[in-house]
Amino acid sequence: MSRHSRPKQFLSIGGGESLLVQTARRIDSATGFAKPIFVCNKDHRFLVAEELRDAGLKPGLIVLEPCPRNTAPAIVTAALIAVEREKDPLLLVLPSDHSISPESAFLESIDQAVPAARAGYFVCFGVKPATPETGFGYVSGDQPIEDAPGCRLVERFVEKPDFETANRYVADGSYFWNAGLFLLPGRQLLEVMEALEPELVAHCRDAVARARKDLDFLRLDEEAFSAAKEISIDHALMERTERAAIAPVSFNWSDLGSYSALRDASPKDDAGTTTIGDVITRDTKDSFLYSEEQLLAAVNVDNLSIIATQDVVLVAPNSNDVDLRALVKELKEAGRSEADMHATVYRPWGNYRTTMKGPGFLVKEIIVKPGQRLSSQYHNHRAEHWVVVEGTAKIERDGESITLEKDQSLYIPLNAVHRLENPGPTPLHIIEVQTGDLLSEDDIVRLEDDYRRSSDD
Repeated sequence: MSRHSRPKQFLSIGGGESLLVQTARRIDSATGFAKPIFVCNKDHRFLVAEELRDAGLKPGLIVLEPCPRNTAPAIVTAALIAVEREKDPLLLVLPSDHSISPESAFLESIDQAVPAARAGYFVCFGVKPATPETGFGYVSGDQPIEDAPGCRLVERFVEKPDFETANRYVADGSYFWNAGLFLLPGRQLLEVMEALEPELVAHCRDAVARARKDLDFLRLDEEAFSAAKEISIDHALMERTERAAIAPVSFNWSDLGSYSALRDASPKDDAGTTTIGDVITRDTKDSFLYSEEQLLAAVNVDNLSIIATQDVVLVAPNSNDVDLRALVKELKEAGRSEADMHATVYRPWGNYRTTMKGPGFLVKEIIVKPGQRLSSQYHNHRAEHWVVVEGTAKIERDGESITLEKDQSLYIPLNAVHRLENPGPTPLHIIEVQTGDLLSEDDIVRLEDDYRRSSDD
């Protein structure tokens, strides 16, 4: 379900809004928050912008990382931007792919941590462990912080322990799951990080200083940011400072990083089975059944996870969490595109899906959002035939302007400069048939683009 082209934070887990939108909504209606700063991979910039726009949420800024460098450079970069805007900001650091409820308890936990952060402590939010999970990091401490009721000094951080150790931590009572949520005093963060990781801060500062505006995004300088050390905020700061604090939380939390976590967070019927999508069952119990599109029928199924996406079906036992990393590694080594790409590929103008492919031909379904248009482009290795099945298409072909309605079609010869636009108020649906000796996205030469993408973007 989660792949590089559309990872977990953009998915709707159990129906409803995506995890990214849910994260943004938690602080959108609360008082005391500035508009949030989103830090994301440049490849996901339009996904972030589209999710927020469709949800009616306005970001303070969307910052684009030219390459992944882990959480410390991302947080330092956000702190540098926040300090420019406000003299002494507090930074609430939220991963965008976690499940948290209820919202009231979440906001109460933040309020409880504010005095500690204002006093210069770097606060991590700790979740009381319900089970001896070996996939989470742990943090411990029981010494209270003066003038910060409920917060404690951190005694130690522990990386993912074995089962016996995790079981001992659960029984101890002073250990918490490290949820990856932080409340940090921005100015002190930069001061301490400059002492601990001076080169990292210098590279991030340079990346911000040399950043450039790109539509509604701030694109960090690639040379400077890529030189920053790849390290987590836990290793760079939290495990090395004497001013780390824990704020135990009262809300329900999950990072949805495993099948067991996904099942626990999903509604179940009387037989203990979760069904999402077009699913029918008979004599089925204690299972997780998800269908993205087609009908999924389960008969006499017990303790199985069955996930049917547009292009892949996964069947796995519920008895233990499946090591999908090894499976994905095998797919990548075999050159399978399913490891990274969904069947439906999302673009800022809409999306497309390959429905059929054979020797010398490829068929796509293309959906263009109202008022959007593709880049002006040509292809060196393929010709295209477009059929409008819904909506109105405005097409430029070698200087000629053509309008097509439903059931009309047009041929785009090899090397013809062309552009597709949806001038109407409803989505435009096109069936595209490609013919040629190279049928891939590599055969696109962009001449002009509303979204400032290059030919390889």
